[in-house]
Amino acid sequence: MLALGKLLELTLAGREPAEKTQLTVEGVRMRWLSEGALEVRPPEARDNGLDLLLSAGIHGNETAPIELLDRLLHDIARGDLKPRARILFLFGNPEAIRKGERFIEQDVNRLFNGRHEQSSGSEALRACELERLAASFFSLPDRRRLHYDLHTAIRGSKIEQFALYPWKEDRQHSRLELARLRAAGMEAVLLQNKPSIVFSAYTYDKLGAEAFTLELGKARPFGQNAGVNVSLLERSLKQIIEGTEPEMTGEALDGLQLYSVAREIIKHSDSFRLNLPADIENFSELEVGYLLAEDIANTRWIIEEEGARIIFPNPRVKNGLRAGILVVPTTDENLA
Repeated sequence: MLALGKLLELTLAGREPAEKTQLTVEGVRMRWLSEGALEVRPPEARDNGLDLLLSAGIHGNETAPIELLDRLLHDIARGDLKPRARILFLFGNPEAIRKGERFIEQDVNRLFNGRHEQSSGSEALRACELERLAASFFSLPDRRRLHYDLHTAIRGSKIEQFALYPWKEDRQHSRLELARLRAAGMEAVLLQNKPSIVFSAYTYDKLGAEAFTLELGKARPFGQNAGVNVSLLERSLKQIIEGTEPEMTGEALDGLQLYSVAREIIKHSDSFRLNLPADIENFSELEVGYLLAEDIANTRWIIEEEGARIIFPNPRVKNGLRAGILVVPTTDENLA
């Protein structure tokens, strides 16, 4: 197996490879770009015009997606997986990955779309570098662009595997991409309706990619991910990489639950209080009239929406950041 297929080993060791470019026997070029970043380019005759960005480890303790990308890279380096797409593999926060921590000083996935410019430190610099790498990768004209940013969650979930679909004004969400997500094992998709500062929102908004944050289960340490079943996603990614996907139709959404954002719960001060059990699961339903959260100046979040569910509740975020999202069921009538 080619040494560049061991990108995770290099990243964990904090080493640069001796050779920055290598070719497989099939003529696939693997090129090391920077720490945790590897470009894979198929032979020109096999290139089907897709640019695929696969990122994981934006939060360093979310290891199941990191291990998934590692397996795909090993297969490419051995010649078992024969790409027809250009691919950029990114391990988002190498320092946090090495330490097994979600982040070191600040959450990298809150530093995109200009936020890193308002901050400082190594993770702000890393977010800037990730934007630069993605922008360079997606700079070739007349090609299809797809980005999956792979995560696992801090807590359990009533719906274990789900995706977040970013928003941009005057751009519709794609029924075809939702069908692709359904085939990859996603049980639900949150259709967002406002700008965001996460990585997939940057590539969707600024770079024109179809882009998604994928939540795949609960975060566990390396080697302890037997309970995170990514078999359908792994199969789909291999098909996308090799250009062997079955034909997708927008009708293949059976069983896919769609949600929209009703409200974001923003933590304004250290007085913020989230009235939920510490172990509450994502997608837990909340009754109308429930006092969800309180903050300074008599700020109160009371549930008004029928069928409201909470995702990503986290009262420990920094002031000014989102401490949870209220979502409600929606329909597919506005899909392209």
